[in-house]
Amino acid sequence: MDALLIAADSALRTVFARHHANRPTPMWAAEVPTPAPLTDAEKREASALMRVNHVGEVCAQALYTAQALATQDNALRQHLTAACNEETDHLAWVEHRLQELGGRTSLLNPLWYAGAFGIGYVAAKLGGDRMSLGFVVETERQVEAHLESHLGLLPANDGPSRAIVAQMKVDEAQHAKEAQLAGAAELPAPFKAMMQVAAKVMTTVAHRI
Repeated sequence: MDALLIAADSALRTVFARHHANRPTPMWAAEVPTPAPLTDAEKREASALMRVNHVGEVCAQALYTAQALATQDNALRQHLTAACNEETDHLAWVEHRLQELGGRTSLLNPLWYAGAFGIGYVAAKLGGDRMSLGFVVETERQVEAHLESHLGLLPANDGPSRAIVAQMKVDEAQHAKEAQLAGAAELPAPFKAMMQVAAKVMTTVAHRI
């Protein structure tokens, strides 16, 4: 019952609460000298991209929370909880940047969270801890590649957004490495392909809604 209450609290906080980072917001070295102000069109595109990144972090929170609920291994639960807490920094950074850009988070965040939570819980229960960690590795690899693509899409003079995305990319790579060291199983190719399709749907919709 305690675990269920913790999972429910995490879901409500992720989807509806305002987040606060434990680490300072990353700064972009290229901000000195001060870059040219963003045009309205650049702000709209940066907002859309950062909204997609926010959805990715919402899904990561859901995935880790579901897997922590499903596992019977206390050490793994602590590992997943620590990763989840670090993802909260990402949520806070992106939310703050969206506010600066005049943008908003996705209206479908409850749906994104529910879908990712269901996938994470079923994978952990049916596949066990090694499969659960395998999902973490593959998820973080795909997110890392997605963030790398955004570094090429964000306006060149949007230093604040680029700094946040760059640090998120570093953190996601570290999460994947830690999951591998913890004994992650390699996911079958069809699973990876399905995850890529789901991610494509999410990023396309979240870019607009």
